[in-house]
Amino acid sequence: MATKPDIVTLEALDAFDALIDARSPSEYAEDHLPGAVSCPVLDDDQRRLVGTLYKQRGPFEARRIGGVWVARNIARHVEAWMQDKPAHWRPLVYCWRGGQRSGSFVLWLRQIGWAAAQLQGGYKAYRRWVVQQLAELPPRLAWRVLAGPTGSGKTRLLHALAAAGAQVLDLEGLARHRGSILGAWPDGQPQPSQKAFDTALVAALRRLDPARPVWVEAESRKIGLVQLPEALHQALQQAPRVQLQVPFEARLALVLQDYAWLGRDPQALARRLQALRGLQPGEVLQRWQVWARQGRLPELFADLMTRHYDPLYQRHLRADDARATMLVLPGLDEATLAQAAAQLLAGGLARVGS
Repeated sequence: MATKPDIVTLEALDAFDALIDARSPSEYAEDHLPGAVSCPVLDDDQRRLVGTLYKQRGPFEARRIGGVWVARNIARHVEAWMQDKPAHWRPLVYCWRGGQRSGSFVLWLRQIGWAAAQLQGGYKAYRRWVVQQLAELPPRLAWRVLAGPTGSGKTRLLHALAAAGAQVLDLEGLARHRGSILGAWPDGQPQPSQKAFDTALVAALRRLDPARPVWVEAESRKIGLVQLPEALHQALQQAPRVQLQVPFEARLALVLQDYAWLGRDPQALARRLQALRGLQPGEVLQRWQVWARQGRLPELFADLMTRHYDPLYQRHLRADDARATMLVLPGLDEATLAQAAAQLLAGGLARVGS
C-alpha cells in the first residue's frame, strides 16, 4: 500500500531540509535523530498532565486541554525560527511513534504552505533501525585492535593513526569515558545515554569503509555506564591485536597528564577511590585516600597501576594474546607515536625507535 505524500519512511531522510523532533525536551535529551532540532509540541510538565487527564477524565478532556498547549507551542516555534524559511522549505517531523504530536505539527506547517512530512513510525522506528544496524555493521568491518595496560598510550596512538590517514573508531570519545573506575571525563561532563551512544556509534560505523582496516582500542563490554553492542564486542574479540609494551615510567607520566584534573578536588578524588572497596585491602585503600587528600598523585597513581590496574589487565588478557603482534615503544612522545603509526600502517612489527 502506497505511503501518503505527507508520511515518509527513514529512507527519505536525505530529501528534507530540516528534521524536527516534536517530542518533549527530556525525550530529546535522551536521544534523537542526528541533526534534529528540538521543537516540543508539549513540554515535559504538559505531557505528564495530559497523560494524567487522559487516564482520569478520558481522551476528550486530555485533547481539549492539550490541544491549546500544542497550538500555542507550535506557533511559538514557527515564530522563533521558521519566519525566514522560503516557500520551498521541506521539514520532516517526528515524535515517539509517528502519532498525534508530529501529525499536528505537520498539519500546521502544511497549512502555512511548506511541504512538511511526518516520519512513519517516529523515533520508535528509528530506534529499531539503529539496533538492526548495530547487529549488522560490525561484522562487515576489518578491525585492528590496540591493546595494552593502563597508560600505554592506546588513545594517543589511535589519534596518531588517524592523523596518518587510517580509519579509526574512538569508542572512549563516543562514550565520554576512559573505561576505568577513575575514567570519567573532566569537569563533570556526563556520559551520553545508552540510546544516544548507540546513535553516535551507528553514525560512526556507517562512515567507515569495509574495504580498509579500522583501528580501535581494546575495550571491555562496558565503557563506564554504556555498553557495547554484542556484535561489536564479538568482532573486537576475534580481531587481530597489537599489544603495546611501554616502560612504566612513560606510562605513569601519561597517566599523570591525563588524570591531573582529578587533583583539583582532592576530597572528590578520595571519594572516587571508595569504589575500590572490597577489591583492595582496607589499609591500602586508606593509604590511597590519604595520598589523594594530600595531592600526592605520583605516589597514588604509581601504586594504583602496580597494585590494581596492571594485575587486573593481566587477569583479563585473552588466552591467544601470546600470538598478538608486539609493539615496543620507548616512550609516548608525539614523534614516537607518529613513527609507530607509520610502522603499523606499513605492516612493520616489534619495535619502534630501534
